[in-house]
Amino acid sequence: MKWARKFGVAATALGMAGLAMAQKPPAPPPSGPKAEVIHWWTSGGESAAVKTLSDAYRAAGGQWQDMAVALGEQARSVTINRMVGGNPPTAAQFNTSRQFFDVVEQGLLNHMDDVAARDGWDKFLPEAVLSVIKVKGHYYAAPVSIHMPAWIWYSKAAFAKAGIAAEPHSMDELFAALDKLKAAGLVPLAHGGQAWQDNIVFAAVLANVGGRELYLKVLRDRDAKAIQGEGFKNVLLTFRRLQGYVDKGSPGRNWNDATAMLITGKAGVQFMGDWAKGEFTLAGQQPGRDFGCIAGFGPNSLYIIQGDVFVFPKTSQPESLKAQKLLASVITAPATQVAFSNKKGSIPIRTDVDASKMDTCAQQGLAIMKDKNRQIGNGEVYMTPDQNGALADILTAYWNRSIPVEKIQKQIAEALK
Repeated sequence: MKWARKFGVAATALGMAGLAMAQKPPAPPPSGPKAEVIHWWTSGGESAAVKTLSDAYRAAGGQWQDMAVALGEQARSVTINRMVGGNPPTAAQFNTSRQFFDVVEQGLLNHMDDVAARDGWDKFLPEAVLSVIKVKGHYYAAPVSIHMPAWIWYSKAAFAKAGIAAEPHSMDELFAALDKLKAAGLVPLAHGGQAWQDNIVFAAVLANVGGRELYLKVLRDRDAKAIQGEGFKNVLLTFRRLQGYVDKGSPGRNWNDATAMLITGKAGVQFMGDWAKGEFTLAGQQPGRDFGCIAGFGPNSLYIIQGDVFVFPKTSQPESLKAQKLLASVITAPATQVAFSNKKGSIPIRTDVDASKMDTCAQQGLAIMKDKNRQIGNGEVYMTPDQNGALADILTAYWNRSIPVEKIQKQIAEALK
């Protein structure tokens, strides 16, 4: 009886607790400013990075409505169509480039001048970023990340199997490593045969073989004499030589599938932006232990600045304006920047962050970025979308077909006039 009475009392208590829980009113829905954000971060590592932004925005009191659209060109088309159609999102991803200059000219974007002034963007942003987001004196985009598109990644397991003991420190040493990987029956160069990926390999070769002066003469100045000179000819020949190390499955391959070849040890090397590091991280791999990262060869190697921004489509609705300004401030905050970069593989847009918890690749990038002489813009900073498209078409044709290098030099000089 004593046990029964105890059980009865316990049961009664549990029943009352359950009744209280059942009668407890549900938590009220979030009431902060709602931001519908269009972006093209859809791979595993990218999705994990986006979550850091949405978490930070929610922690600041906002409501994040995610709108992921695969592929950058597709996402930008959706954004522009919605702006023109009168149903704009709160914010949308673009690259740190001239991609959004046309919509600025058409008066379709809100600027974030008051946020930029309050948070001091001009004090911590590199010139290559400022020159793009600040148009005619107004800040039309909030930078999210700094990417370097021309990293060279390598698989430690593949290098060990091929008997490569040391990290390459020059282009000649890289070719020697590729030869050893080929001899070991591995895919030397994991590459996705898509125009933008071909362009990444070209940028890496131009930076490492051509150096700062030639890089700027070709992409910024579009100097016909330099483009048709021996130095640039050597860059193009080196670029085409790399094509001999890709496998037959390369055409059309997605970049993250190429990265997966390194993660599984099936391939040795990949030229790809630091977003590839997000895939390594997602797979539980660590730099220095499972893979290596090379920003460039030599003490004066260049750090090509690419990246992502959010633009803010025109609206006069108070709640939407509030959401845009809150989002612009949240994504540029130091804590958000570190959290995002750790997942995405990028480095923060600012150097005044605590980098102690960032990996060795990120710290390598931040160290290079402190030297302004090693900072350089990518092609999209210096050229119009049409010029970039024309260059990419020529390079892809050269990568895939046997075309005399002199003919390619002439075509590039003509396309970049």
